[in-house]
Amino acid sequence: MATAEMARTAKALDLRNYITVTLAYWADTITDGAIRMLVLFYFFSLGYSPFQVASLFIFYEVFGVVTNLVGGWLAARFGLKSTLYMGLAFQLVALAMLALAPPALLTVAYVMVAQAFSGIAKDLTKMSSKSAVKLIVPDNAPSALFKWVAILTGSKNALKGVGFFLGGMLLTLLGFQRSLLVLAGLVALALLGAALLLRGDLGTANKKAKFSQMFSKNRAVNMLAAARLFLFGSRDVWFVVGLPVFLYSIGWNFWQVGGFLAIWIIGYGFVQAAAPGFIKRRVEGSREPDGRTATWLAFGLAAFPAGIALALQFGLDPNLVVVAGLIAFGVIFALNSAVHSYLILAYTDSDKVAMNVGFYYMANAGGRLVGTVLSGLLYLLYGLTACLWASVGFVLAAGLLSLLLPTSSAPRTRPITLGDLGD
Repeated sequence: MATAEMARTAKALDLRNYITVTLAYWADTITDGAIRMLVLFYFFSLGYSPFQVASLFIFYEVFGVVTNLVGGWLAARFGLKSTLYMGLAFQLVALAMLALAPPALLTVAYVMVAQAFSGIAKDLTKMSSKSAVKLIVPDNAPSALFKWVAILTGSKNALKGVGFFLGGMLLTLLGFQRSLLVLAGLVALALLGAALLLRGDLGTANKKAKFSQMFSKNRAVNMLAAARLFLFGSRDVWFVVGLPVFLYSIGWNFWQVGGFLAIWIIGYGFVQAAAPGFIKRRVEGSREPDGRTATWLAFGLAAFPAGIALALQFGLDPNLVVVAGLIAFGVIFALNSAVHSYLILAYTDSDKVAMNVGFYYMANAGGRLVGTVLSGLLYLLYGLTACLWASVGFVLAAGLLSLLLPTSSAPRTRPITLGDLGD
């Protein structure tokens, strides 16, 4: 009886800790989206071109790659609670740099540095929250794991869209720097709440964890990370710079572009949250998604940027083509992303979750970085259709890499070897 009571108490504590971490992650997610809109709108109003504004976020993506690599190691050595606190603290630094600086100091270089801190913050909190899911779901409950991961991932993207709206609203009502002070207050409350409510440790800290262990020896994790890089590159190669600039060039104003992208991200988040029910109804002979699911979703996704590019080349109405095409692309992309987010936790052991998730999201950030740079370069040289054809190539690469994923996503107690891989 005493043992059962202790188990129930431990489970309740794990759930409380997870809810606390998730709320802190949500606060940071809203803030992250709001900062992006504040910076975009503010510098656009100063006369910067959309491409110049996009360049402000290069350090944000670069440090996302570094943070996920180093952050996984830090989480393994010191626990997920430490990385959560560090993430929220870095966000406060980024907000303070922008909110308290004299207007003359708000140069491109200065804002790029502030965005680097914001990128570090976002990825530390994301890694902490998503890794914490693995710690509260039993290893023999893949269905529950898929559900929890999908809800967390979907809510994150929906709230990032809310952050877009919040950033625009605050800028209109309060101005640039006062808006940042409001956001700093939100993050400070999240940090204080986490410090007061979290109990015990999130996971087991391993003081002997070596940085070299960040590079996964699990082949399934490595293949999934590579597929993730190309998947997110396929989105950002046209979404980050090419799409907003194209919409602006055909007569949309900046508020319309920002509002449409915010609505798209919110809808994308809802699709991710609903992914478990949708996928299960269509996966034959298996209760949970596996490598085959990721493969057919990737190859199916390639049809949409190809269709948009062909429609534009044939001279069809760009407003209708881009809006309808982006909505369709977003649905399939969201399902693919949700499956990836489930598989990384299904393929890894609980004692390696922080490192493997950090390595995986390093690849995710690498895809965003490559996509962001290519989006601006390709649009500048060849226009939106070039960005779209690059997206097709990236998605096909993700599909080919997904062919190497295991056809069983059951939790593992050892690294997956060649013998575990499907045909």
